[in-house]
Amino acid sequence: MAEAVVDPRRRAVQEGLFSKSLTAIAKIIQWLLLSLLFSIIIEWAGMVLWWPDEGLDHSRTMLASEISYLDNDFRRSIVTSDPAQFAKRFADNTYHYLFEVTRFVGFINWVSPPPAMNEKGLRPKLHRIFNPIAEFVIAMMQVTQVFSVRLAILTLAMPIFLLFSLVALVDGLVQRDLRRWGGGRESSFIYHYAKKAALPLVVLAWIIYLSLPFSLHPTFVVLPFATLFALTVAVTASTFKKYL
Repeated sequence: MAEAVVDPRRRAVQEGLFSKSLTAIAKIIQWLLLSLLFSIIIEWAGMVLWWPDEGLDHSRTMLASEISYLDNDFRRSIVTSDPAQFAKRFADNTYHYLFEVTRFVGFINWVSPPPAMNEKGLRPKLHRIFNPIAEFVIAMMQVTQVFSVRLAILTLAMPIFLLFSLVALVDGLVQRDLRRWGGGRESSFIYHYAKKAALPLVVLAWIIYLSLPFSLHPTFVVLPFATLFALTVAVTASTFKKYL
């Protein structure tokens, strides 16, 4: 069978800016949904295995702790003048659109009360199904609110990554010029690996913080990853090729 002749004039179709933007947004949404799903599964597993005595109080305490971090430590932000109110509004809007607009809360209020003695129809059957998993459903709703607050906190913390990266970029370019004029050796191996590690560090910071099954001050997550991100930027800039 004759092999297909490849036309050398054919060129690979490159994605445009709009399609790349849509792809990036879709990937961000995908990772956020996976983080939310993972945090809900961890909370459910913890209610059965690790904190059965706390039950719903565990996710409720996490929500209160996350909001207290905002009230105490996030007084100012470039993104908004009132970070705590921004995060609370974001969590309330998420709860409203996910559970109130969809009538999910109304369904829970309808199916939760015990049926009357002679009540017939669909509600008694749904109540028997819902009653054993009621705490898990409410925990899922509370974890979603915790997720929303943490998402708002990470949004408020993004200028830290930008500030650290700008300082690291300047330092890296200075080191590059010193290496260029001093006749130093360059390493494309270090450059390419440092360049590839920058973006995954930001993604990893978001996934870890959003999926934590316990309350942790965001400083202990944001600052280490912002420092590592700045280090990769500095290494990438300093190991860039000698001549542009």
